[in-house]
Amino acid sequence: MANLRYDWTREEIAALAAQPFNDLLFQAHTVHRAHFDPNQVQISTLMSIKTGSCPEDCKYCPQSAHYNTGLEKEKLVEMAKVVQQAQAAQAAGATRFCMGAAWRSPHERDMPLVIDMIQQVKSLGLETCMTLGMLKPQQAQQLAEAGLDYYNHNLDTSPDFYGDIITTRTYQDRLETLAHVREAGMKICCGGILGMGEAEQDRMELLRQLASMQPHPESVPLNMLVKVAGTPLEEVEDLDPLDFVRMIAIARILMPQSHVRLSAGREQMDDATQALAFFAGANSIFYGDKLLTTANPEAQRDQVLLARLGINQQRHTAVADDKVHEALLREALQQEQALYQDATAKPRERKPCGLMV
Repeated sequence: MANLRYDWTREEIAALAAQPFNDLLFQAHTVHRAHFDPNQVQISTLMSIKTGSCPEDCKYCPQSAHYNTGLEKEKLVEMAKVVQQAQAAQAAGATRFCMGAAWRSPHERDMPLVIDMIQQVKSLGLETCMTLGMLKPQQAQQLAEAGLDYYNHNLDTSPDFYGDIITTRTYQDRLETLAHVREAGMKICCGGILGMGEAEQDRMELLRQLASMQPHPESVPLNMLVKVAGTPLEEVEDLDPLDFVRMIAIARILMPQSHVRLSAGREQMDDATQALAFFAGANSIFYGDKLLTTANPEAQRDQVLLARLGINQQRHTAVADDKVHEALLREALQQEQALYQDATAKPRERKPCGLMV
């Protein structure tokens, strides 16, 4: 954990963003090369294991029961379908299989099947990740004991803009779930969504919040909003792709050892934008034609692009250093009781859903 910082100031991050585009990308790429193979990308696949009728009111989410997006409600999927899709993902080159459920939080009656899903997917030799909403401490412990590698729970945006996007869950709720995940010994997948109508300072504050976590999230998914008809954000102004690339570069500088993932929104990005994002420090993507309920580039298109760029897929091997990782987590937890800054400190704190990963 040497050379990592958790005390970036707003002024420092603003100074990074104010640099000429080429200077920022050069700095980010230099940091990226110091910590990763610059021509390697980690591949994940995401599956919705329970779709629709979520009680949260996240304004970007087609799965919210508050909006009419034409999405059919589905029950928790059968185990055989999960295993089948995990095998297909593995055959396509994915090393991590992520499962998402449209819940506010998991019901106890569903935990045995969720645990079985983790164990079945792990038995294939894949890393596992889940996003199930808010967790109680005992639920986080159950998932960890089942062997879950990563838990996804996004901050979505800055504390100040958060209440404009979600009112059914607080920012503090989100931080508490992340704390439960860390205390259970799991790795964290935590990022946000750009292009929801937030100001530039909100994007930078989101990154500052993520970079203040000790340790940093092992995986940082940055989503570009996918506008869905029927949601309150369907008419929001498009985000400039170069502004998105700037945020990738800043995330790489602030969190040099994290995997920064291009997540939702790649369907709208041309190849040149994605190439710039990889140069800026993105080194993880989702394979597959769908991210829960929104479109994603087909795996074949991704394979062609990666081949054109000379980028190889990261191979998953049995993680022999997990005990070392867990020891570092314990050390960080002992050194820093308050893992995350709740910059809200205001009565109007509100929260996100996390179904975009």
